[in-house]
Amino acid sequence: MNLKIALLQLLPSDSLEKQFQIGKAACEKAKAMDADIALFPEMWSDGYAIPQDETAVKDLSIAADNDFIQKFGRLAAKLQMAIGITFLERHDPKPLNSMILFDRSGKEILHYSKVHTCAFDLEKMLSPGEDFFVADLDLGRGTVKVGSMICFDREFPESARILMLKGAEVILAPNACPMEINRLSALRTRAYENMLAIATCNYPDGQPDCNGHSTVFDGVAWLRDEPGSRDMCILEAPGKEGIYVADIDLDLLREYRANEVMGDKYRHPEKYKSLYTFIAFH
Repeated sequence: MNLKIALLQLLPSDSLEKQFQIGKAACEKAKAMDADIALFPEMWSDGYAIPQDETAVKDLSIAADNDFIQKFGRLAAKLQMAIGITFLERHDPKPLNSMILFDRSGKEILHYSKVHTCAFDLEKMLSPGEDFFVADLDLGRGTVKVGSMICFDREFPESARILMLKGAEVILAPNACPMEINRLSALRTRAYENMLAIATCNYPDGQPDCNGHSTVFDGVAWLRDEPGSRDMCILEAPGKEGIYVADIDLDLLREYRANEVMGDKYRHPEKYKSLYTFIAFH
């Protein structure tokens, strides 16, 4: 079984309605490209705009039941395609940086808020999320376990590790930053050490502090019957705006996970007591 993910590497506009229209057209194109999932870049509702004023950022935020979000749920059902929509979520005391994944029937199956907010920068105006979640995504021909992490989450090994331990096979990773060798290496490493696929959707050139280069790492570092290692990067988009589709071989990934040595196989949690003690007293 294969999984096709469309990375919607789009330039944002200046209103919620325009954002929906741009997003709707992109989702329709993704469906025409046979995608199973369409993924938006980080905080699509406002193009990753985070006013540095409490009243302004609250006014820009929207609730999860806002019609902007729910229209993407209805669109997912119409297209029979999962959609990962991102938004600045209304929340007290501060808004959240969130993603909701609708399945192909339009049902909300995953609601994740960025845990590792960039509190050293613009995201000091936001609240962090509380946990990482995994959901079963029905593809109509089988299911796949998906989770999410957002942008800066990738810099913390715990993000992907928790998702792997909860059963994730694929991580959806909305993004809004320059994707250079070190950030790409972090994504590659998270995929490698957890034996899972990571699909990252960034804004293209033309969006401030972004440069495209959305990626998919499929998590399969080598094949038993072939010499040497293989490149886990099955897609790296250019800088320009576009819809980029990657085809993940889930059968290959599952066989690899069943037989190889990373992930959970040789961990020794009972020997990590110093880490737990540090967390308890930090």
